[in-house]
Amino acid sequence: MSSTTTSLYYATPSVTVMDNRGLNIRHIEYCRQTPGETAQTYISRQVFDTAGHLSDSYDPRLYSASLTDSTVKPNFSYRYDLTGALIYTDSVDAGPSLLLNDAALRPLQHYNADNVRKRYEYESPETGRGRVTAVYEKKSASEERCLERFVYASNTSEAKARNLFGQCVRHYDPAGLLQTNDISLTGAPVSVTRRLIKDAASPDILADWQGKNADVWDSRLDSENHTTLYTVDATGAVLTTTDTRGNRQRVSYDISGQLSGSWLTIKDSPEQVIVKSLTHSAAGLKLREEHGNGVVTTYIYDPQTQRLVGIKAERPSGHTAGAKVLQDLRYEYDPVGNVLKICDQAEETRFWRNQKVVPENTYRYDTLYQLISATGREMASAGQQDSRSPSPTVPLPADSSAFTNYTRSYRYDLAGNLTQIRHSAPATSNNYTTEITVSGRSNRGVQSSLTTKPSEVDALFTAGGQQKQLQPGQSLSWTARNELLKVTPVVRDGGRDDRESYRYDAGSQRLLKVSEQKTAGSMQTQQVLYLPGIELRTTATGGVIKEKLYVMTMGEAGRAQVRAQHWETGKPAEVSNNLVRYSYDSLTGSSGIELDGSGAVISMAEYYPYGGTAVWTARSVVEANYKTVRYSGKERDATGLYYYGYRYYQPWVGRWMSADPAGTVDGLNLFRMVRNNPVKYSDASGTEATEYNLYSSNNKNTVVYRVEPLVFSEKFTHTFIDNNNARIYYPQASASGKLPYRSAEGKNNPTYYETVQGKGYVNKLTAEEKKMQATGEPVNLKFIKSKITPSSKQGLSTYEYSRNYLANNSGQPLGTMGWLGFNSPERAYDFYQQKMANEGEKLTFVVKSFEIPSGVYKAIAETAITEHMRSTDLTAPINVDVVAAGQLGLQSHHLDLINKFAINGSARVYQGDDVNQLRSIVSYQSATRIKHSPLRDSESTQKTKIKFRNLLN
Repeated sequence: MSSTTTSLYYATPSVTVMDNRGLNIRHIEYCRQTPGETAQTYISRQVFDTAGHLSDSYDPRLYSASLTDSTVKPNFSYRYDLTGALIYTDSVDAGPSLLLNDAALRPLQHYNADNVRKRYEYESPETGRGRVTAVYEKKSASEERCLERFVYASNTSEAKARNLFGQCVRHYDPAGLLQTNDISLTGAPVSVTRRLIKDAASPDILADWQGKNADVWDSRLDSENHTTLYTVDATGAVLTTTDTRGNRQRVSYDISGQLSGSWLTIKDSPEQVIVKSLTHSAAGLKLREEHGNGVVTTYIYDPQTQRLVGIKAERPSGHTAGAKVLQDLRYEYDPVGNVLKICDQAEETRFWRNQKVVPENTYRYDTLYQLISATGREMASAGQQDSRSPSPTVPLPADSSAFTNYTRSYRYDLAGNLTQIRHSAPATSNNYTTEITVSGRSNRGVQSSLTTKPSEVDALFTAGGQQKQLQPGQSLSWTARNELLKVTPVVRDGGRDDRESYRYDAGSQRLLKVSEQKTAGSMQTQQVLYLPGIELRTTATGGVIKEKLYVMTMGEAGRAQVRAQHWETGKPAEVSNNLVRYSYDSLTGSSGIELDGSGAVISMAEYYPYGGTAVWTARSVVEANYKTVRYSGKERDATGLYYYGYRYYQPWVGRWMSADPAGTVDGLNLFRMVRNNPVKYSDASGTEATEYNLYSSNNKNTVVYRVEPLVFSEKFTHTFIDNNNARIYYPQASASGKLPYRSAEGKNNPTYYETVQGKGYVNKLTAEEKKMQATGEPVNLKFIKSKITPSSKQGLSTYEYSRNYLANNSGQPLGTMGWLGFNSPERAYDFYQQKMANEGEKLTFVVKSFEIPSGVYKAIAETAITEHMRSTDLTAPINVDVVAAGQLGLQSHHLDLINKFAINGSARVYQGDDVNQLRSIVSYQSATRIKHSPLRDSESTQKTKIKFRNLLN
């Protein structure tokens, strides 16, 4: 980084203000775009109630407005029940939400901003194990519908032969039926069938599984079965996938669990190699991979930061198509990992209209690491883009007149809303500005073509934060679950409208897309059915099917996204059948250069930072028309929107169409795209910005296991896991609190509450509570949420942020939360067996688990102490009755970090016979070593070692 760039950050610290309880009540940041200018102060505010619960959160824009206008609401308001559990949330972006749990802390009723009530039914204790059996939905004054039904296998010989006993074997959902036919010994499904509801292509058909008669439910289903078959190894990893049309994908893994090869067999055709070989470094980073088309990709990393600095894809010497460097991307970063420059050294520098057009992109950021300027090249024919897709240049460019330089600048408000995109390409006079109008009372925003008045913006959204118009006159309809149901780009009086509609499964993942468009006096209907490993695409005109295309989507293909196209009918003459298309990604996952099975170039694309196509060339228009995966590696619909999984994205305005369903996981602004840094971050599913990691493992989370009493008891544990949302709670810190202690020699069976120095997270027991503890009765304690709020993560990887956070908060009160083996299910199983076999134990135990990002786990594992260190640190975790050497002792700052990053909905409880499943769950040992803290160096040779899959995500 140059000295000029460094000076930009002078006197721009991140400041956290705490009250006398240690609660973060202010967060101050300073924003500057150019060196020397006065930095703008951004103040975020948080309000806590008397119990220490967060009650209100303001972003800098709404906090500033609230100082002069008392009617301005906070971004988020929270309300809790008498136990401290969150039950009500009110968001200016997503509206209010109320969740009521039953006595077992299971969701019972949920109300959202659009006046939709969701109701859950469970098995009774007399007839079952308390599992969910149905989900009902009622919107406003409409009749209540049963949207989901769960049917579990009973104790029959057939069910046990298929390993189905106790499992959900028939799940009726909004799309139809998902049936599990067989399960392996590891718990992985090996045969799954999907059936659609009748007339699923119509958005007006709604699922309703009322009653108790399965025959009636099945009568509402289409007769066609779509069955997918899997084979798995002893660890549960999928080895082969046979899709519903008989095509087979096969993969292999090396001893560390990394992909080592993959193959595809199109039905009635010989098997072909997709990934021929892969090589990784000792740190688990990908170094080299060779695909079935003979193209070799090599990776270069900075030796100090391990950041990717080079990707080269080439046809090597001896290739049948001739040796050629196809792509040679070089990356430059600033110290915190923001990308400053990307250069493709495989492309030529060109000259046109007295300008030098270099194949590189440069980027500039403000002190909040928001992208404020980008330069690059675009096609000379490029114009202003909206929902319409630009036409490709055909054939592939061969002269210097194809490209020109462009500059884009971006402007944001205090809440991080993108408010302006200014585009300039002087050589072609392609100059324009896109304005975004943002509400003055929320972060809802629309392109100024819909309105220029902030006071009118909120009316263009539903109460739950879903945009109601795409462009003027183009309406959007949404389901009761806040899923995009239908887009109507053309409305006709007295005739059928053009429209695109969608249907989703129980997990809100798109299963069906139907596009209807009037062409030459008749309606053309294009339908896509998304199934595991394959897309079934049909095109009909006037009700007559003209084309049937099956697109095989490879699940494991290394760096490339690989799609094979097989036509049953209607194959274009210009395209060969069974065409395999290798799409090579950029740092953020965008589909760049596309090659065929022989290594020849099919197409090439470059994108503006927030989306939109800058360069789009292909060897034929027909082949270009069948390219659906583009920016960020996502599918672009006919509407111009990109489908990400949980949300749709508008690239021409750099905003999401709806509020983030994951809440504040990515900040208070629920419409902001990837923290306004689309060069560094991508979003895999539409819920959270992450650094796209194309050079390491696909698994980005670590599963955490812990043995706990079924009923909470202070005697055994000072924390527990909430099974509904994977959040940890622990008792309030007390100056007179005491920590578990035993002598270093371990000769005596110690008492639980010997005094040690410092504050602990265990409240001092009263005389009555001690009596309860002695008899094994649960002791009631007051639980609070974390009091140490982590500082801004902006600009850092999860691992970097976690290390910094732990270092900055290491002086906080100590805790004694012990996690056995942390991510080892085998260790959890062994410890569970020890506890259950202990004759003096009066408690019933279970094993609980949830997921956290692997970068968070790595940082904790490097800083936590273990039970073995009891001789040097009295706050190390202990177990009085059994030996558990090697478990990690988590202190308060560790717990706070986990609370921030725990994956919602990932929690699971193993009890009774379910605990046996832990023996078949695989945990991987990465080649990357954990850098132990000095306290832990002496234990590095112990037989129990910490396992993790290193991802540095």
